Amino acid sequence: MSKFFKSFHSDACCGPHDGGGITRRGTLDYLARGGLAALLAAKGIDVAKAQTNDDVVRIGYLPITDATALLVAHANGYFEEAGLKVEAPVLIRSWSALVEGFASGKFNVVHLLKPIPVWMRYNNKFPVKILAWGHTNGSGLVVGGDTGITKFSDLGGKRIAVPFWYSMHNIVLQYALRQSGVKPVIKPESAALAADECALQILAPPDMPTALAAKKIHGYIVAEPFNALGELRAGAKMLRFTGDIWKNHPCCVICTHESYTRDKPEWAQKVTDSIVRAHIFASKNKAEVAKLISRDGKGYLPAPADVVVKAVTDYGPAYEKSGAIRHRDWKNGRIDFQPWPYPSATKLIVDNMNKTLVEGNTTFLKGLDPEFVAEDLVDYRFVKEAINKNPDWLNDPSVDRAHPFERQEILAL
Repeated sequence: MSKFFKSFHSDACCGPHDGGGITRRGTLDYLARGGLAALLAAKGIDVAKAQTNDDVVRIGYLPITDATALLVAHANGYFEEAGLKVEAPVLIRSWSALVEGFASGKFNVVHLLKPIPVWMRYNNKFPVKILAWGHTNGSGLVVGGDTGITKFSDLGGKRIAVPFWYSMHNIVLQYALRQSGVKPVIKPESAALAADECALQILAPPDMPTALAAKKIHGYIVAEPFNALGELRAGAKMLRFTGDIWKNHPCCVICTHESYTRDKPEWAQKVTDSIVRAHIFASKNKAEVAKLISRDGKGYLPAPADVVVKAVTDYGPAYEKSGAIRHRDWKNGRIDFQPWPYPSATKLIVDNMNKTLVEGNTTFLKGLDPEFVAEDLVDYRFVKEAINKNPDWLNDPSVDRAHPFERQEILAL
């Protein structure tokens, strides 16, 4: 492992905003298989009591650009300007640890991969509510530069890492594999793969570049800046941006406990107002924001500024030449920032979760009505009021100004 990767791995798990003892081996797959309720019960955590409903904003986040709106709102003082008390955001290394911290009451505002709240609310009966989207696009699939992989059909017989079973990355990857005649499978590393099988495995995002550099995997699909990090430091090649497969897709969403939206609506509104302001600032100032959140700025992310700037701004013609971008007419960026949670996207996610291979019991998805989830999982009141007060959100390239509150979902390989 190179000096850089040792430093990055250490910073990612033990940085100045670290979550400490939350991160433990084994919980990632355990939680992904549906063990949240059992895990909390085993630790003696009463979810109802854990949600203290105090007025302090306590943010948990992964070191990825999906957290930008939360980090900018903190860095720019938007929470305080809204009249809220806020603690320093806490960096967490894996989705399982962030879910556990949120469920146990350690955090009351987090960003989560969009399918995770679906799994939490309807499989684990955890009262999570989505307040807003965290961003659009912002992810990609990179492969080892020496693997010879140039298209999705080349992923047959290969091993690809995903950050969590219930993730947009898993959904988009498996859609692309199906379209390319490749079968996603879950098999141990020692098992042989057929020529038309692509083995999927879970890895925490900070572990992905290291695993690729060590040739333990052939590629990974994840949020930025780990794609840019792979390109700049691990010999990775961008195979395809996910936003070039699903136009302006959501990835992470901003979540809180339902008790806050029910019992403290003024608090929820102030939090959402702050996040919407951060979206607008980030959309207008991408390079500045990238430097701000990097290791060389405020230090929210352990990645250096050159990596984060590339992750946020580099969507140039070289990627068209390589085939990583095929829909330039969609006019999106490598990552974009707008907060409105389109119901059509939630419906598509619920529908596609039934088609996506994951470990664990998925019976909760059977009969889960996409229309119901779109209305029940998301609380639109606060974000609607916030964007009405801040109309500059319309200027983000991912928003159709003619029809800002509705859209048609487009998937195309």
